Amino acid sequence: MRAVVLVGGFGTRLRPLTNDVPKPMLPVGHRPMIARLVDRLARGGVTEVVLALGFRPEPFLEAFPDNMCGDVRLSYAVEPEPLDTAGAIRFAAEQAGIDDTFVVANGDVLTDLDVGGLVAEHRRFGAQATLHLIGVDDPSAFGVVDLADDGRIRAFVEKPAPGTEPSRLINAGTYVFEPSVLELIEPGVKVSVERDTFQRLVEAGSIFGVATDDYWIDAGRPELYRAANLDLLDGARRFDRCEPVAATATVAVGATIVNSIIGDGASVADGSIVTDSVVLPNAVIESGAHVERSLVMGAIGSDAHVVDSMIGARGVVGSGAVLAGAAVPDGS
Repeated sequence: MRAVVLVGGFGTRLRPLTNDVPKPMLPVGHRPMIARLVDRLARGGVTEVVLALGFRPEPFLEAFPDNMCGDVRLSYAVEPEPLDTAGAIRFAAEQAGIDDTFVVANGDVLTDLDVGGLVAEHRRFGAQATLHLIGVDDPSAFGVVDLADDGRIRAFVEKPAPGTEPSRLINAGTYVFEPSVLELIEPGVKVSVERDTFQRLVEAGSIFGVATDDYWIDAGRPELYRAANLDLLDGARRFDRCEPVAATATVAVGATIVNSIIGDGASVADGSIVTDSVVLPNAVIESGAHVERSLVMGAIGSDAHVVDSMIGARGVVGSGAVLAGAAVPDGS
């Protein structure tokens, strides 16, 4: 089975980290985010993935020089101009010659969903499209799904007022499509799968949903990207785990690491304290620095105190500096 993975966004919410690294290539537990997503698809029977890109594929080609991610073959569909989600799906599927049932996944969603089970339900429904749904405590910030008893989606209600929502189920970003869905998407123009294509499928009565309670996180925001990493330490994931300190990292004996990940080639000096943070590959934490709830790709000087911040690859926090809620450089 083949899959289209949407990785065309520019990762603006994760700047300055994404100034130098495409969002799908940011590490989650010492491996690129895209590699963990492809692993999940492979467990569900996917053997080929086409990455729908809005930018050049070189960083992916460097990471996967043989066009293989594990046992899954990769190909790339680079949009000539931004086509939005549905436009990107059609463009990528046509580039790859997809003419059978296929999976679509958002590139910044990490989940333990059984993709093979979703495909089986799709076929049982006889659906044109089937969506993975997840329940959330507060659905008012999302598009909420009105789901019939037979699994058919009756409506999408965008950001309902509290107490008026038809359910607590939201679109979780993994779909199974028949190739006939592509015919509903006008080629070569911007089309949203959420606002346009899904609405057409609702009107046709041919879109279904499957709700699960699997682990699920949208890692496209700083606090959730950090959580996606730390969840690999505490057993929240059914399949994935990682060690807190990468094999090639250097952590001084006198450093204290608490519920944090230290990436490949990173160094943490004596007397430093790193708590609830992700220190990305090749980052430097100098002696006596305190880092809390932060994402660090650059360098933090001695005795600095950094809280709730993002330090990009070219970011340098001077010795003794105090930062809270900052982005260095400024993320623009």
